[in-house]
Amino acid sequence: MEKFELERTASGDRLTVDKPGPDLLRYPLYNKGTGFSHEERRALGIEALLPAEYNDIERQAQRIFQSIFHNEDPVARHIGLATLQNRNEVLFYKVLQDHLDAVMPIVYTPTVGKASQYYSRVFRRNRGLFITPNHAGRIEEVLRRSAPFDGVELMVVTDNESILGIGDQGAGGMAISVGKLALYCAGAGIHPARTLPISLDVGTDNEDLLEDPLYLGYRQKRLRGEAYLAIVDEFVSAVKAVFPRAMIQWEDFRKDNALKILERYRHELPSFNDDIQGTGAVATACVEAACRIGERLEDQRILIYGAGAAGLGIARQLAERMTARGLAGDEIKRRLLVLDSRGILSDDRSGLDEYKRELAWPAAMAAELGLADEERADLEKIVEAYRATILVGTSGQAGAFDQGVLEAVRRNSEQPVVLPMSNPTSISEAIPAEVIEHTGGRALIATGSPFDPVAHAGGTQRIGQANNVFVFPGIGLGTIVAGAREITDAMISASARALAGSLSQADLDDRCLVPRISRLWEVSGDVALAVAEQAIDDGVATETDRSRLPGLIADKRWLPVYPEIVSTAKEAD
Repeated sequence: MEKFELERTASGDRLTVDKPGPDLLRYPLYNKGTGFSHEERRALGIEALLPAEYNDIERQAQRIFQSIFHNEDPVARHIGLATLQNRNEVLFYKVLQDHLDAVMPIVYTPTVGKASQYYSRVFRRNRGLFITPNHAGRIEEVLRRSAPFDGVELMVVTDNESILGIGDQGAGGMAISVGKLALYCAGAGIHPARTLPISLDVGTDNEDLLEDPLYLGYRQKRLRGEAYLAIVDEFVSAVKAVFPRAMIQWEDFRKDNALKILERYRHELPSFNDDIQGTGAVATACVEAACRIGERLEDQRILIYGAGAAGLGIARQLAERMTARGLAGDEIKRRLLVLDSRGILSDDRSGLDEYKRELAWPAAMAAELGLADEERADLEKIVEAYRATILVGTSGQAGAFDQGVLEAVRRNSEQPVVLPMSNPTSISEAIPAEVIEHTGGRALIATGSPFDPVAHAGGTQRIGQANNVFVFPGIGLGTIVAGAREITDAMISASARALAGSLSQADLDDRCLVPRISRLWEVSGDVALAVAEQAIDDGVATETDRSRLPGLIADKRWLPVYPEIVSTAKEAD
C-alpha cells in the first residue's frame, strides 16, 4: 500500500509523491495530462511527453465531456467515462460534478446495470479488489499487499448476486461498487484515495457467464452456506485489521444473505445495506414529502408491492416514522400492507420466511378485507378493498401498476402517491406518463429510474427520481466525520428526515417528492450533518461536540481541483 499524502494549504491542495515525473502520467490520481503547468512539466521532467499547449481543468472538462457525449450510445459513454477515470481521476470527477444530470445515469442507474453485463468483454484496467475463495486464509495479507492506498475510510462491497433487477452478474458486479463510490466522491466529497471498491467474487450461478470463454471472474458455482460465510467473516476481520477506520456499504446481495450479513456485522464495524436501509430511507422521505403536500402520514394506507430486501427496508422505515407520530401496534400494521408474488402477506400462510413474518398481517386482519382466497393475489382488487392511498413498487414486475390499479388508487385519494421504485427502467412498475393519465394528473410520483418530464395540462410535470444517491453519500460522510462505531437504525431514519426536509418550496410547488439531482452536494451535506448528530445522540460517535460537526464536514469534503504535486523521487542517472 502507498501512503497518500494530500495536504490542505491556504493556496490549495499539495500532494507529495515518491515517483519520478514520467510515472505520474500513468497513475490516475496523479495524472493531470495537459493540466500540468509548464513550470511543473520542467520540474518533473515531462515537457516532451505532453503536447505544447496547457489546458486548465475547466477547458479539459469541456473538451472531454463533448468528446464522450458526442456518442449517443449510453454503453459507449460508460466505456468512455471509465477510460477517463482510469486515466485522470481528478478530471473524471470534475466532469461528473459539472454535468451530474447527464453523467449520473451513465455511471449509475440505469446504464451501470448494462456495464456489469459486459464487464468482462470490455475489461481494460481494474479498479478495486476481487476477493475470491483462492484467498481464503490470507485475505488480510491480500488487502495489505493489493490495496492501492492506506487510510481507506469507505468501501462498497458486493457479492454480485442481485445486481439491480438483472440478477447474478459474477465479477461484473464490480461496476456497481465503482459507480457507487464515484457518487460518494462527487456527492459527499469523500476523496477517491479513501475509497475502495470490493467484489467478493465467490463464483456465479449464471450459466451464460460460466460458459463464456471471455468471462474473467472466479469460474465456479457460487459458494453457499458456511463456506460462504467463512469468506465474509474473514474479509470483515481483515478490514478491521488493515483499515480500522473504514465503513462498509453492503450492496446487491441476495435478500437472505443481505439480511444475514447486515445483522451479523453491523455491530462489528460501521456498515449498512443500501438495498434495505438506503431504499427504505429514500422511500420514506418521498412519503414524508408527499404528506407535506397532501394528507397526514397517520391517515395514509400504504401498499408495498414487493417483499424483498427493499420492501422490508421501506416497511421498517415507515413503521419507525409512524411510531414517531404516536401510532403503535395494530394501528401501524393496518397502515402498512405488504404483498409478495403470492399476494397478501398474512401469518396464516405456509412457508413464510422469517423476515416476511415480521411484515405479515394477522390472519384476522387480512380477513377483514373481505377478499376470496383467489383475490388475495389480485393487485387491483386488493387496492380497492384496502383503499390504498400510496403505492410503493419494489417487485421488479414491469407494468404491475396498470390502468386498473392506478384508477383504483385514484378513487381512494384526492392526491394518491405512486412510487414505482424498481430499476432499471425496463422493470419499473409504472411509466410516469401512464400514472398521470390514469390518475387524472392527481398522483404525486417518484420513480426508481430516471424519466423525462411528462407533458400535462398545458405544461410539464418533472418526475423526481427516488434515488438512493440522495442518502448514501451523506450517510457515509456523516458516519466518517462522527467517527461512529456503528450505523444505527436511528441514523438511517435521520437521513430520511434530512432528505425530506431538504425539499424547497419550489420543489413542493412543482409536486416533486425529491430534490433536483443538481443539488446533490447540498443535500448530501444536510444528510451528513443529521446522521452525525444522531450518532452523537445514540452514543456511538467518537466526536461528541455537535457544534464542531459543520466545520468538520466542510473540512472533510474534497472538490476535484488539481493539487500542486511535489515529487521526492530521485532522478535516475
